[in-house]
Amino acid sequence: MNIKKKLAPAAAPSGARPARTEDQRLPLGSTFAYGFQHVLTMYGGIIAPPLIIGAAAGMNSQDIGLLIAACLFVGGLATILQTVGIPFFGSQLPLVQGVSFAGVSTMVAIVHGGGGIQAVFGSVIAASLIGLLITPLFSKIIRFFPPVVTGTVITTIGLTLMPVAANWAMGGNNKAPNYGSVANIGLAAATMGIVLLLSKVGSAAISRLSILLAMVLGTLIALVFGMADFSKVGQGEIVAFPTPFAFGPPTFEVAAIISMLIVILVTLTETSADIIAVGEIVGTKVDSKRIGNGLRADMLSSAVSPLFNSFTQSAFAQNVGLVAITGVKSRFVVSAGGVILVVLGLLPVLGRVVAAVPTPVLGGAGVVLFGTVAASGIRTLSKVDYKNNMNLIVVAASIGFGMIPIAAPTFYDQFPSWFGTIFHSGISSAAVMAILLNLLFNHLRAGNSDNQSVFVAGTERLVRAEDLRCLAEGDRFENGKLIDCEGKEVPLQPSGKASEH
Repeated sequence: MNIKKKLAPAAAPSGARPARTEDQRLPLGSTFAYGFQHVLTMYGGIIAPPLIIGAAAGMNSQDIGLLIAACLFVGGLATILQTVGIPFFGSQLPLVQGVSFAGVSTMVAIVHGGGGIQAVFGSVIAASLIGLLITPLFSKIIRFFPPVVTGTVITTIGLTLMPVAANWAMGGNNKAPNYGSVANIGLAAATMGIVLLLSKVGSAAISRLSILLAMVLGTLIALVFGMADFSKVGQGEIVAFPTPFAFGPPTFEVAAIISMLIVILVTLTETSADIIAVGEIVGTKVDSKRIGNGLRADMLSSAVSPLFNSFTQSAFAQNVGLVAITGVKSRFVVSAGGVILVVLGLLPVLGRVVAAVPTPVLGGAGVVLFGTVAASGIRTLSKVDYKNNMNLIVVAASIGFGMIPIAAPTFYDQFPSWFGTIFHSGISSAAVMAILLNLLFNHLRAGNSDNQSVFVAGTERLVRAEDLRCLAEGDRFENGKLIDCEGKEVPLQPSGKASEH
């Protein structure tokens, strides 16, 4: 059967509402295969925060493993809520949810400040509930996200994720002796080459599964050269349900809650951008109601996650890239990925199998994935009108501002912690700048003039002198017609005929 026929949504009955692109359903096998591809794409990102926070809290490997399993379990439930949706909760878009990296440094600071992991959980609960209350405000900003803003943010998302892919390609651990070795980078390059080769293959099914197949083949190559270690897969429990409040009841400290609230504001901004980004890629309508439902799902998941020993939840930008590169836009594929995450959270042994995929393999695939996100943003920016306006400088300044924390990670180290928390994220930096500049130049028009600077594209208008000689005082141009001083229409000759005389 033709794969395109499989992917096409079923024809709606006469008089029925047309099916949305994201509502298409694939065969069960394909659904879970593509869903597993989503899990592989985000697995490294979802286990990194509990690794870092657990180490900062002085936990042993068994407790850190418990944190990882909890984050997988909650991330799966949050993904199902976001994609399937219930009234008022869930954007019903192909968005994978997981532990937000935006709050890692803040959580580590809370741990080091003496509050411990219990204060982290308490701050997440309180700040997320506040975030849940203010989501109506964020859902109303859709009109301030025209293509000049969304394209800028999507492009920045892709660019800011490239250091993650580079770090994975080098080995993931900068303290390891083989970090950045030719072997690691070579394995990443081989994986990337397999992705590109499989993408070119005539079979649409193979092309769409190119990321997953490349990771499998990359891991096999790593096994042949002794670069993959599956020896620890059998160690530890096979089945383990997350124990509620396994590390003790949460504690609520005002300073920790305020710090975490700033993280929640960043998360709301990033999730809004991701919802709009995936809406652009899928080609579906995203209005304020849908953004609000998505943000409420984010905040509800974040508020509940500490119950199961997890942290703030948000959409994963790298999986937006996977939607773009595979062209598989079904939200049910991502729901299947959520089910797999829940299973991984209940079966740590399966999680250890996935964790055994070498990070250089993830890095090689990540280069293509994250680059695809940036390319999607560039495609959106190509739709923007740059004539007789300042849209070019909006894009230039916003992307430049978003690249600062990527080019210089210590740029904001001397600033107040709340400022650094917001602007250390390149995505948030670019989003804030793009929204403010769009307001300044395109909404607050007082003071605007033509040809404001060299950044205005294509504003010059040239009229030949010989064309003006036939005009008389009082002639005017109205609604595409030339009207003479007596109110009569003057016939216009096509340029081809005029050149013959």
